[in-house]
Amino acid sequence: MKQLEAVIFDLDGVITDSAHFHYLAWKQLAADVDIEIDEAFNETLKGISRMDSLDLILAKGGRENDFTLEQKEELAAKKNAHYVELLKDLSPADILPGIESLLEAIRSAGLKIALASVSKNAPMVLSALGLTANFDYLADAAKITRSKPDPEIFLVAAAGLDVEPANAVGIEDAQAGVEAIKSAGMKAIGVGTGLVGTDELVSDTSKLSLALIQKVFQM
Repeated sequence: MKQLEAVIFDLDGVITDSAHFHYLAWKQLAADVDIEIDEAFNETLKGISRMDSLDLILAKGGRENDFTLEQKEELAAKKNAHYVELLKDLSPADILPGIESLLEAIRSAGLKIALASVSKNAPMVLSALGLTANFDYLADAAKITRSKPDPEIFLVAAAGLDVEPANAVGIEDAQAGVEAIKSAGMKAIGVGTGLVGTDELVSDTSKLSLALIQKVFQM
């Protein structure tokens, strides 16, 4: 029987907004290889892995064939080191509006909670926000072989919670993430503007609620 058992969250843009830190780190890395990116281009990197993001940046500058795999891994590591440095200022004050009370409401309702973030820094981010204990399962980004919009990470999160995908609702702020949720066979709530294919779209996290999640699940 179909019954709501779990809610699976993306991290950036849903729990906290470290997307700007990603942008600053990618912008610096791109400049280091003589490529210029802006915030509009950075939107296309949302929800996809570090190496896939690097490939898109290099392709934008026409430099996709200029680096060996080893060199690209070094570039990705350099970007990540800069990002981690920026994250040192992250604190519970950076939790997006309404998220803390939403997590508590979901827990009080007896539902399970997982994180489906392709960021390998997700555990560190949750720790800095003081939210680690709110999650029953964190999908290990290091073991995910296919980036969103592939549903792999949401399927892994559901399996980690021991729930059927059809009994979960996913929450995302990126188009690739919404497509991943739907491909996994879950209901999808989008946060932000311009997302297509969601079952419900809210303008910001303050509009999220347990009642909304329950309503979407019953659609």
